[in-house]
Amino acid sequence: MTNDMVEIRSLLEKSLIDSDAKWIAFSGGLDSSIVAKIQSKKNINGMTIITKDFVGTDLAYSQITAKHLGINLKLKYAEISDMLNAITETVKILKNFNDIEIRNSIVSYLYLSELKKNNISTVITGDGADEIFAGYNFLIQKDHAEIKNELKRMKEIMHFPSQKIANELGMSIEMPFIDENVIKIAETLSIDSLVNKKDGVTFGKWILRKAFENDLPSSIVWRQKTPMQDGSGTAALTKLFESIITDEIFMEKSKKIKSEDGVTIRTKESLHYYETYRKEFEIPRSKNEINACPDCNSEIIDNSKFCRMCGKFPLT
Repeated sequence: MTNDMVEIRSLLEKSLIDSDAKWIAFSGGLDSSIVAKIQSKKNINGMTIITKDFVGTDLAYSQITAKHLGINLKLKYAEISDMLNAITETVKILKNFNDIEIRNSIVSYLYLSELKKNNISTVITGDGADEIFAGYNFLIQKDHAEIKNELKRMKEIMHFPSQKIANELGMSIEMPFIDENVIKIAETLSIDSLVNKKDGVTFGKWILRKAFENDLPSSIVWRQKTPMQDGSGTAALTKLFESIITDEIFMEKSKKIKSEDGVTIRTKESLHYYETYRKEFEIPRSKNEINACPDCNSEIIDNSKFCRMCGKFPLT
């Protein structure tokens, strides 16, 4: 194990040494599994969200890791009614109708609200590992200079909806991967330490995988990055809304929204999120046309490649 690997392990451990949190938002992915490993001697519990009626990948992986580490695992099976309620509450909290963000963030709402019911006030998450250690799939095919620039850009604009949801619920989240000392050492690493190949397959978060390679099952260490929506099964919401909203209704409502609000609705799923949003909020308009989203006219955050309000990507 290299000195960098040893130091990263040490810094992650130090960031959690005083933590009295007893729960981890647990997907069985690399990031939450590393946190679980670090906290496994503290009688830690993992909460995994699985959509009952849709296929997700997190169930098997979370069970594998929980058994390997000997941690307590609680599975929360979400019904369609739970998911629809979570959409409403998540839209209210995040104040946007960004389809990707809402679809991912209802997972955070579900595990946080479930823990809240059980009087749990603090949870540890693996948030930030992808931004700090180059975990996203869109990064790993780029050249070194592009990866370096993208990491710098992402760190400047990174935000975590789970934090906002937790704050609204009167809870707190601990995120060891964005500890300032962890970020500092990550910034000194070569790109080869972040993105590298194993058996011809390119992986991000390379140094994290190697640092914990002997502590976790191989299927976890070398699990490829999957979006939260795929792991939990919430990606199936797209098909759900395709089935319950007819083409005629979609066309009629989309045309009316474009005419009255000046907002382009791209999908049936987005239509549902937008209608939920409009029950509570007005559309914020950018004061500067240069920074306005072409689909919803809200302001684009500097250096962002997508619209946080409606999720449009790319912006041009």
